[in-house]
Amino acid sequence: MTARPQRVSPGSSSCARRSTWSSVRDAPRRAAVPDPIARPLRLARSAGRLARHRRTANSQAMRTLLLAGLLVVGLIPAPAFAWGDKGHEIIATIARDRIAPATRAWVDAILATDTDTLTAPDMVSRATWADKWRDSGHRETASWHFVDQELGAPSLDSACFGHPAPAVPASAGPAQDCVVDRIDAFARELSDPATAPAERLLALKYILHFVGDVHQPLHASDHQDRGGNCVHVGLGDQRTTNLHSFWDTAVLAPLGSDPAAIAHRLEGSITSADAHSWASGSASSWAVESYGEAKAHAYTIGSPAGCAGDQAPIALSSAYQAQALAIAERQIERAGVRLAWLLDTAAAKAGAGRS
Repeated sequence: MTARPQRVSPGSSSCARRSTWSSVRDAPRRAAVPDPIARPLRLARSAGRLARHRRTANSQAMRTLLLAGLLVVGLIPAPAFAWGDKGHEIIATIARDRIAPATRAWVDAILATDTDTLTAPDMVSRATWADKWRDSGHRETASWHFVDQELGAPSLDSACFGHPAPAVPASAGPAQDCVVDRIDAFARELSDPATAPAERLLALKYILHFVGDVHQPLHASDHQDRGGNCVHVGLGDQRTTNLHSFWDTAVLAPLGSDPAAIAHRLEGSITSADAHSWASGSASSWAVESYGEAKAHAYTIGSPAGCAGDQAPIALSSAYQAQALAIAERQIERAGVRLAWLLDTAAAKAGAGRS
Protein backbone atom coordinates (compact mmCIF):
# COMPACT_ATOMS: atom_id res chain seq x y z
CA MET A 1 0.00 0.00 0.00
CA THR A 2 1.35 3.37 -0.85
CA ALA A 3 2.28 5.33 2.22
CA ARG A 4 0.00 8.10 3.25
CA PRO A 5 1.34 11.46 2.00
CA GLN A 6 3.30 13.64 4.35
CA ARG A 7 1.64 16.67 5.83
CA VAL A 8 3.57 19.01 3.58
CA SER A 9 2.78 18.31 -0.04
CA PRO A 10 5.70 19.53 -2.12
CA GLY A 11 4.88 21.18 -5.38
CA SER A 12 5.59 19.23 -8.48
CA SER A 13 7.44 20.45 -11.53
CA SER A 14 8.01 18.92 -14.87
CA CYS A 15 10.32 19.69 -17.74
CA ALA A 16 9.22 19.06 -21.27
CA ARG A 17 11.53 16.90 -23.26
CA ARG A 18 13.05 18.38 -26.33
CA SER A 19 13.42 16.30 -29.44
CA THR A 20 16.60 17.20 -31.29
CA TRP A 21 16.63 16.30 -34.94
CA SER A 22 19.83 16.41 -36.99
CA SER A 23 19.46 17.12 -40.66
CA VAL A 24 21.19 14.72 -43.04
CA ARG A 25 21.97 15.62 -46.60
CA ASP A 26 20.57 13.37 -49.23
CA ALA A 27 23.34 11.20 -50.57
CA PRO A 28 23.36 9.71 -54.06
CA ARG A 29 21.77 6.31 -54.02
CA ARG A 30 23.86 3.38 -55.16
CA ALA A 31 22.37 0.76 -57.35
CA ALA A 32 21.44 -2.43 -55.48
CA VAL A 33 23.88 -5.26 -56.08
CA PRO A 34 22.53 -8.80 -55.78
CA ASP A 35 24.15 -10.62 -52.88
CA PRO A 36 23.63 -14.37 -52.56
CA ILE A 37 24.13 -14.33 -48.77
CA ALA A 38 22.26 -11.07 -47.94
CA ARG A 39 18.84 -12.68 -47.55
CA PRO A 40 20.07 -15.48 -45.21
CA LEU A 41 21.86 -12.89 -43.08
CA ARG A 42 18.71 -10.78 -42.84
CA LEU A 43 16.71 -13.83 -41.79
CA ALA A 44 19.30 -14.72 -39.14
CA ARG A 45 19.23 -11.18 -37.73
CA SER A 46 15.42 -11.25 -37.63
CA ALA A 47 15.46 -14.57 -35.81
CA GLY A 48 17.88 -13.15 -33.26
CA ARG A 49 15.69 -10.11 -32.67
CA LEU A 50 12.65 -12.34 -32.25
CA ALA A 51 14.46 -14.51 -29.70
CA ARG A 52 15.54 -11.43 -27.72
CA HIS A 53 11.96 -10.10 -27.81
CA ARG A 54 10.64 -13.40 -26.49
CA ARG A 55 13.19 -13.46 -23.68
CA THR A 56 12.22 -9.88 -22.75
CA ALA A 57 8.52 -10.71 -22.85
CA ASN A 58 9.04 -13.79 -20.70
CA SER A 59 11.07 -11.79 -18.23
CA GLN A 60 8.38 -9.11 -18.03
CA ALA A 61 5.72 -11.75 -17.54
CA MET A 62 7.70 -13.32 -14.70
CA ARG A 63 8.11 -9.93 -13.05
CA THR A 64 4.37 -9.30 -13.36
CA LEU A 65 3.54 -12.66 -11.78
CA LEU A 66 6.04 -12.08 -8.99
CA LEU A 67 4.57 -8.62 -8.32
CA ALA A 68 1.05 -10.04 -8.18
CA GLY A 69 2.15 -12.74 -5.77
CA LEU A 70 3.86 -10.29 -3.48
CA LEU A 71 0.76 -8.12 -3.43
CA VAL A 72 -1.36 -11.10 -2.46
CA VAL A 73 0.75 -12.06 0.52
CA GLY A 74 1.33 -8.44 1.51
CA LEU A 75 5.10 -8.36 1.15
CA ILE A 76 4.87 -5.08 -0.73
CA PRO A 77 2.30 -2.34 -0.11
CA ALA A 78 -0.80 -1.90 -2.23
CA PRO A 79 -2.58 1.41 -2.86
CA ALA A 80 -4.91 2.51 -0.04
CA PHE A 81 -8.40 3.81 -0.56
CA ALA A 82 -10.83 4.38 2.34
CA TRP A 83 -13.31 1.51 2.20
CA GLY A 84 -12.16 0.75 -1.38
CA ASP A 85 -14.54 1.14 -4.31
CA LYS A 86 -16.89 -1.43 -2.81
CA GLY A 87 -17.32 0.45 0.46
CA HIS A 88 -17.94 3.78 -1.23
CA GLU A 89 -20.46 2.20 -3.58
CA ILE A 90 -22.29 0.63 -0.63
CA ILE A 91 -22.48 4.02 1.10
CA ALA A 92 -23.71 5.78 -2.03
CA THR A 93 -26.33 3.08 -2.64
CA ILE A 94 -27.68 3.48 0.90
CA ALA A 95 -27.78 7.25 0.44
CA ARG A 96 -29.48 7.04 -2.95
CA ASP A 97 -32.19 4.78 -1.54
CA ARG A 98 -32.87 7.30 1.24
CA ILE A 99 -32.79 10.69 -0.49
CA ALA A 100 -36.01 12.40 -1.53
CA PRO A 101 -37.17 11.97 -5.15
CA ALA A 102 -36.54 15.68 -5.81
CA THR A 103 -32.99 15.33 -4.47
CA ARG A 104 -32.38 12.25 -6.61
CA ALA A 105 -33.51 14.09 -9.74
CA TRP A 106 -31.34 17.09 -8.81
CA VAL A 107 -28.26 14.93 -8.26
CA ASP A 108 -28.82 13.06 -11.52
CA ALA A 109 -29.25 16.32 -13.43
CA ILE A 110 -25.94 17.64 -12.10
CA LEU A 111 -24.10 14.41 -12.92
CA ALA A 112 -25.64 14.30 -16.41
CA THR A 113 -23.48 17.30 -17.35
CA ASP A 114 -20.26 15.40 -16.53
CA THR A 115 -18.03 14.25 -19.38
CA ASP A 116 -15.30 12.80 -17.14
CA THR A 117 -14.48 9.17 -17.95
CA LEU A 118 -12.59 8.15 -14.79
CA THR A 119 -15.71 6.36 -13.57
CA ALA A 120 -19.14 5.49 -14.88
CA PRO A 121 -21.47 8.52 -14.80
CA ASP A 122 -24.07 7.35 -12.26
CA MET A 123 -24.19 8.54 -8.64
CA VAL A 124 -22.97 5.28 -7.11
CA SER A 125 -19.95 5.06 -9.43
CA ARG A 126 -19.11 8.75 -8.97
CA ALA A 127 -18.69 8.07 -5.25
CA THR A 128 -15.32 6.51 -6.18
CA TRP A 129 -14.24 9.39 -8.44
CA ALA A 130 -12.15 11.36 -5.94
CA ASP A 131 -9.72 8.44 -5.50
CA LYS A 132 -9.40 8.04 -9.26
CA TRP A 133 -8.83 11.77 -9.69
CA ARG A 134 -6.11 11.86 -7.03
CA ASP A 135 -4.33 8.87 -8.55
CA SER A 136 -4.52 10.21 -12.10
CA GLY A 137 -1.92 12.87 -11.30
CA HIS A 138 -3.70 15.15 -8.83
CA ARG A 139 -1.70 14.48 -5.69
CA GLU A 140 -2.52 18.01 -4.55
CA THR A 141 -5.81 16.52 -3.33
CA ALA A 142 -4.22 13.66 -1.35
CA SER A 143 -4.49 15.25 2.10
CA TRP A 144 -8.18 15.98 1.55
CA HIS A 145 -9.07 12.31 2.19
CA PHE A 146 -8.18 12.07 5.89
CA VAL A 147 -7.85 13.92 9.20
CA ASP A 148 -4.91 12.64 11.25
CA GLN A 149 -5.92 13.00 14.91
CA GLU A 150 -3.02 11.65 16.96
CA LEU A 151 -3.87 8.99 19.55
CA GLY A 152 -1.84 10.65 22.27
CA ALA A 153 -3.13 14.18 21.75
CA PRO A 154 -6.05 14.40 19.32
CA SER A 155 -6.53 17.84 17.82
CA LEU A 156 -8.72 18.71 14.87
CA ASP A 157 -6.95 22.06 14.60
CA SER A 158 -3.59 20.33 14.14
CA ALA A 159 -4.98 17.55 11.95
CA CYS A 160 -6.61 20.17 9.72
CA PHE A 161 -3.43 22.24 9.28
CA GLY A 162 -4.90 25.11 11.31
CA HIS A 163 -8.08 25.23 9.18
CA PRO A 164 -6.79 27.31 6.25
CA ALA A 165 -9.33 29.43 4.42
CA PRO A 166 -10.72 27.60 1.39
CA ALA A 167 -9.87 28.88 -2.05
CA VAL A 168 -12.56 30.25 -4.33
CA PRO A 169 -13.66 28.00 -5.87
CA ALA A 170 -13.14 25.32 -3.21
CA SER A 171 -11.82 22.84 -5.79
CA ALA A 172 -8.73 25.05 -6.13
CA GLY A 173 -7.49 24.16 -2.68
CA PRO A 174 -5.58 24.62 -0.54
CA ALA A 175 -3.63 21.38 -0.89
CA GLN A 176 -2.86 21.31 2.85
CA ASP A 177 -6.34 20.70 4.16
CA CYS A 178 -8.25 17.85 5.81
CA VAL A 179 -11.37 15.92 4.93
CA VAL A 180 -13.40 17.79 7.57
CA ASP A 181 -12.73 21.20 6.06
CA ARG A 182 -13.20 19.86 2.54
CA ILE A 183 -16.65 18.44 3.37
CA ASP A 184 -17.66 21.80 4.86
CA ALA A 185 -16.36 23.80 1.89
CA PHE A 186 -17.93 21.59 -0.77
CA ALA A 187 -21.23 21.34 1.13
CA ARG A 188 -21.46 25.15 1.14
CA GLU A 189 -20.86 25.25 -2.61
CA LEU A 190 -23.34 22.48 -3.28
CA SER A 191 -26.02 24.33 -1.28
CA ASP A 192 -25.40 27.76 -2.79
CA PRO A 193 -27.69 28.56 -5.75
CA ALA A 194 -25.02 30.94 -7.06
CA THR A 195 -22.33 28.26 -7.44
CA ALA A 196 -21.21 27.84 -11.05
CA PRO A 197 -22.48 24.60 -12.61
CA ALA A 198 -18.98 23.18 -13.22
CA GLU A 199 -17.97 23.82 -9.61
CA ARG A 200 -21.24 22.42 -8.29
CA LEU A 201 -20.50 19.21 -10.18
CA LEU A 202 -17.06 18.93 -8.58
CA ALA A 203 -18.49 19.73 -5.14
CA LEU A 204 -21.05 16.93 -5.54
CA LYS A 205 -18.45 14.36 -6.61
CA TYR A 206 -16.17 15.23 -3.71
CA ILE A 207 -19.03 15.11 -1.20
CA LEU A 208 -20.13 11.69 -2.47
CA HIS A 209 -16.66 10.39 -1.60
CA PHE A 210 -15.46 12.39 1.39
CA VAL A 211 -18.45 11.59 3.60
CA GLY A 212 -17.39 7.97 3.26
CA ASP A 213 -13.74 8.76 3.97
CA VAL A 214 -14.41 10.57 7.25
CA HIS A 215 -16.25 7.49 8.58
CA GLN A 216 -13.28 5.14 8.07
CA PRO A 217 -11.65 5.03 11.54
CA LEU A 218 -8.07 5.02 10.21
CA HIS A 219 -8.78 8.04 8.03
CA ALA A 220 -9.54 9.96 11.23
CA SER A 221 -6.68 8.80 13.44
CA ASP A 222 -2.93 8.37 13.55
CA HIS A 223 -0.27 6.87 15.81
CA GLN A 224 2.68 8.46 14.06
CA ASP A 225 2.30 5.52 11.68
CA ARG A 226 0.64 7.14 8.68
CA GLY A 227 -2.79 6.07 9.76
CA GLY A 228 -1.76 2.46 10.26
CA ASN A 229 0.06 2.14 6.94
CA CYS A 230 3.27 1.29 8.82
CA VAL A 231 1.68 -1.42 10.98
CA HIS A 232 2.27 -4.86 9.46
CA VAL A 233 -0.50 -7.31 10.40
CA GLY A 234 -1.24 -10.99 9.78
CA LEU A 235 -4.71 -12.21 8.85
CA GLY A 236 -4.03 -15.95 9.12
CA ASP A 237 -3.18 -18.49 6.40
CA GLN A 238 0.09 -16.58 5.73
CA ARG A 239 -1.90 -13.56 4.55
CA THR A 240 -0.41 -10.23 5.57
CA THR A 241 -1.24 -6.61 4.92
CA ASN A 242 -1.05 -3.41 6.92
CA LEU A 243 -3.54 -2.12 9.46
CA HIS A 244 -4.79 0.69 7.26
CA SER A 245 -5.37 -1.61 4.32
CA PHE A 246 -7.20 -4.07 6.55
CA TRP A 247 -9.68 -1.39 7.61
CA ASP A 248 -9.94 -0.06 4.05
CA THR A 249 -10.82 -3.25 2.22
CA ALA A 250 -9.99 -6.59 3.85
CA VAL A 251 -12.44 -6.03 6.68
CA LEU A 252 -15.31 -5.89 4.14
CA ALA A 253 -14.40 -9.12 2.33
CA PRO A 254 -16.85 -11.30 4.33
CA LEU A 255 -19.75 -9.14 3.10
CA GLY A 256 -19.46 -10.41 -0.47
CA SER A 257 -18.70 -8.72 -3.77
CA ASP A 258 -22.01 -7.09 -4.79
CA PRO A 259 -22.21 -3.53 -3.37
CA ALA A 260 -25.92 -3.15 -4.13
CA ALA A 261 -26.84 -6.42 -2.41
CA ILE A 262 -24.66 -5.55 0.60
CA ALA A 263 -26.21 -2.08 0.83
CA HIS A 264 -29.75 -3.43 0.80
CA ARG A 265 -28.84 -5.99 3.46
CA LEU A 266 -27.30 -3.34 5.72
CA GLU A 267 -30.25 -1.01 5.21
CA GLY A 268 -32.46 -3.64 6.79
CA SER A 269 -30.65 -3.18 10.09
CA ILE A 270 -30.99 0.63 10.19
CA THR A 271 -33.84 1.45 12.55
CA SER A 272 -35.87 4.65 12.48
CA ALA A 273 -34.21 5.63 15.74
CA ASP A 274 -30.76 5.05 14.20
CA ALA A 275 -31.56 7.15 11.16
CA HIS A 276 -33.00 9.98 13.24
CA SER A 277 -29.98 9.97 15.53
CA TRP A 278 -27.38 9.77 12.79
CA ALA A 279 -28.86 12.43 10.48
CA SER A 280 -27.28 15.23 12.47
CA GLY A 281 -23.95 16.66 13.47
CA SER A 282 -21.16 17.91 11.26
CA ALA A 283 -18.03 16.68 9.55
CA SER A 284 -16.10 17.60 12.70
CA SER A 285 -18.31 15.53 15.00
CA TRP A 286 -18.24 12.62 12.55
CA ALA A 287 -14.42 12.75 12.52
CA VAL A 288 -14.29 12.75 16.33
CA GLU A 289 -16.68 9.77 16.37
CA SER A 290 -14.48 7.87 13.88
CA TYR A 291 -11.41 8.70 15.95
CA GLY A 292 -13.16 7.19 18.95
CA GLU A 293 -13.76 3.95 17.06
CA ALA A 294 -10.09 3.84 16.05
CA LYS A 295 -8.80 4.40 19.56
CA ALA A 296 -11.24 2.01 21.22
CA HIS A 297 -10.99 -0.78 18.65
CA ALA A 298 -8.68 -0.41 15.62
CA TYR A 299 -5.59 0.50 17.67
CA THR A 300 -5.97 -2.16 20.38
CA ILE A 301 -3.40 -4.54 18.90
CA GLY A 302 -0.43 -3.16 20.80
CA SER A 303 1.36 -1.60 17.84
CA PRO A 304 4.02 0.92 18.85
CA ALA A 305 3.94 4.49 17.65
CA GLY A 306 5.99 5.32 14.60
CA CYS A 307 7.14 3.51 11.49
CA ALA A 308 9.73 0.91 12.45
CA GLY A 309 10.91 -0.77 9.27
CA ASP A 310 11.70 -4.15 10.85
CA GLN A 311 8.39 -4.72 12.62
CA ALA A 312 7.14 -8.32 12.61
CA PRO A 313 3.48 -8.83 11.60
CA ILE A 314 1.00 -8.52 14.44
CA ALA A 315 -1.59 -11.27 14.21
CA LEU A 316 -5.19 -10.05 14.07
CA SER A 317 -7.29 -12.53 16.01
CA SER A 318 -10.57 -13.82 14.66
CA ALA A 319 -12.32 -11.95 17.48
CA TYR A 320 -10.63 -8.68 16.45
CA GLN A 321 -11.59 -9.21 12.81
CA ALA A 322 -15.20 -10.00 13.70
CA GLN A 323 -15.45 -6.89 15.85
CA ALA A 324 -13.84 -4.81 13.12
CA LEU A 325 -16.44 -6.03 10.63
CA ALA A 326 -19.29 -5.04 12.96
CA ILE A 327 -17.76 -1.57 13.41
CA ALA A 328 -17.18 -1.16 9.67
CA GLU A 329 -20.78 -2.13 8.94
CA ARG A 330 -22.07 0.42 11.43
CA GLN A 331 -19.75 3.16 10.13
CA ILE A 332 -20.88 2.48 6.56
CA GLU A 333 -24.52 2.62 7.63
CA ARG A 334 -23.90 5.92 9.40
CA ALA A 335 -22.11 7.31 6.35
CA GLY A 336 -24.99 6.34 4.04
CA VAL A 337 -27.61 7.96 6.26
CA ARG A 338 -25.53 11.11 6.71
CA LEU A 339 -24.71 11.41 3.01
CA ALA A 340 -28.43 11.24 2.24
CA TRP A 341 -29.16 13.86 4.90
CA LEU A 342 -26.44 16.15 3.60
CA LEU A 343 -27.66 15.82 -0.01
CA ASP A 344 -31.30 16.46 0.95
CA THR A 345 -30.22 19.54 2.93
CA ALA A 346 -28.09 20.87 0.08
CA ALA A 347 -30.80 20.26 -2.52
CA ALA A 348 -33.37 22.12 -0.45
CA LYS A 349 -31.06 25.12 0.04
CA ALA A 350 -30.16 25.14 -3.66
CA GLY A 351 -33.83 25.20 -4.62
CA ALA A 352 -34.10 21.71 -6.10
CA GLY A 353 -37.63 20.85 -7.20
CA ARG A 354 -38.82 24.44 -7.30
CA SER A 355 -40.61 25.51 -10.45
